[in-house]
Amino acid sequence: MKLIIDDADTEAIKRLVEYYPIDGVTTNPSILAKAGRPPFEVLHEIRSIIGPDRELHAQVVARDAEGMVADAHRIVKELGNNTFPKVPSIPEGFKAIKQLSAEGINVTATAIYTPLQAFIAAKAGAVYAAPYINRIDNMGYDGIDVACKIHDIFRANNLHCEVLAASFKNSEQVLKLAVHGVGAATIASSVIDSLTKNAAIDAAVDDFTADFEGLTGAGKTMATV
Repeated sequence: MKLIIDDADTEAIKRLVEYYPIDGVTTNPSILAKAGRPPFEVLHEIRSIIGPDRELHAQVVARDAEGMVADAHRIVKELGNNTFPKVPSIPEGFKAIKQLSAEGINVTATAIYTPLQAFIAAKAGAVYAAPYINRIDNMGYDGIDVACKIHDIFRANNLHCEVLAASFKNSEQVLKLAVHGVGAATIASSVIDSLTKNAAIDAAVDDFTADFEGLTGAGKTMATV
């Protein structure tokens, strides 16, 4: 499962890319709005941080297929070939996905709440389908179950599309999708930090250090004994 940052906070992205095996960054119009800067200025900075080999996902804003395609062309032109325009999974979006896929542009189908939305998006040519886990939960359904069903539908129907699960509230949700083997999860910076945050882990490392320093002296490491 790919590990992707769902954020436009460039300082947070720099830190996470430094420490974790990050595969890319996703954004959406709401995330970009929080940055309070021109959208392409932020996106270019993100691209400079993550480099050309990691994925960058940026969402179209137009409401009709023609406008979505124009937005997607601008996104790829500005940000490079390893950039994935995000297109809403609605009828106009499916029309746009078909055209963009025929042009060889990799599309992420977004705003997915149901397995059939994802199925249609994949049939239209999307390479990722992004179900909103926490938002689905808040509607009274099981977001993890929906994402897993989408993954299974893709495999059962030989569709060349992967789940890009989004909208998480905790690390347990991420764990369940990793166990199921979905393609990718895009996770807010704060949730990524929580994936390995555990007092027992910190205590174990502290105990090892104390025992070693008790043997060799304060501040000593394997490189300095």
